[in-house]
Amino acid sequence: MHLAAEHFVRSPQWTWYILFYFFFAGLAGGSYVVSTLLRLAGDVRDEPAARLGFYISLVATAICPILLTADLGVSWARFWHMLVDVTPGDTGLNFKSGSPMSVGVWALLLFGFFVGISALDTWARDRGGRSEGLLGAIIGRAFNLVGAIFGLFIASYTGVLLSVSNQPVWSDTWMLGGLFLASGLSGSAALIGLLTRYRPEAAFSLGRLHEADAYFSILELVLLVAFFITVAAAGTAGRTLPLLPLWLLALVGIGSSLVAGRGHMRVRPAGSSAVIARAGTDTLIVSLLVLLGVLALRAAVIFSAQ
Repeated sequence: MHLAAEHFVRSPQWTWYILFYFFFAGLAGGSYVVSTLLRLAGDVRDEPAARLGFYISLVATAICPILLTADLGVSWARFWHMLVDVTPGDTGLNFKSGSPMSVGVWALLLFGFFVGISALDTWARDRGGRSEGLLGAIIGRAFNLVGAIFGLFIASYTGVLLSVSNQPVWSDTWMLGGLFLASGLSGSAALIGLLTRYRPEAAFSLGRLHEADAYFSILELVLLVAFFITVAAAGTAGRTLPLLPLWLLALVGIGSSLVAGRGHMRVRPAGSSAVIARAGTDTLIVSLLVLLGVLALRAAVIFSAQ
């Protein structure tokens, strides 16, 4: 006999602030991970695209606390109190391992350290025209690798945060962390590819970015199917039906990345300008559809429980 899950808590009534916080968190963590993978691939011609990703991660990470603070409706002073306990006689770091919100805020702070140093290192490489940054080759790669671990956490954390709640749909599946991670990685690869339009030397990596995006999208599609299976088993799939247009838009984004990644040839900067321009037009359309799908997926998940 099947018993549907019962939920006893009031909907959080989240607004677009939290939606875009989830969106930019996925891009922040995902872009850092994709850039690290490009740098560790060992081909120096992938370096320009990797640098783009580190810059994207910096901007997206900086936006996250602004949106989170706005959604919580608190002042920056109260946000600071989430990090530091100012209670007289009990001052110190305000870290609560049992609080998903506390863990997330601290993880974002630590990730921000890696993002900031990596962006500074990237800026030094661009300004000085050097292949090795401030940290050197070996230390720099090790630093990026540790930062990428935090990036994986940040990109998946928002989904995990929903899963540990007691809201219908969110708590009825264990797929959200992986789903948001795969989606964030896909969106990040698409965004880096999109911005190669403004950094022609990064066009060499377009094929690799499209291919990676396709693999991420395959994983996203598998997890999305598993998501619907689990919420259907819990008896809450009906809550997702009113948001069908958003789910379809998410599928369009996934499908676009799969089409672009299929048999995509790498575009070399030494190739003809016409070939690069055509790839840029294709990348523009695909990237925008993928990013719109990433946003739609998060909107559908968030608002299905409200």
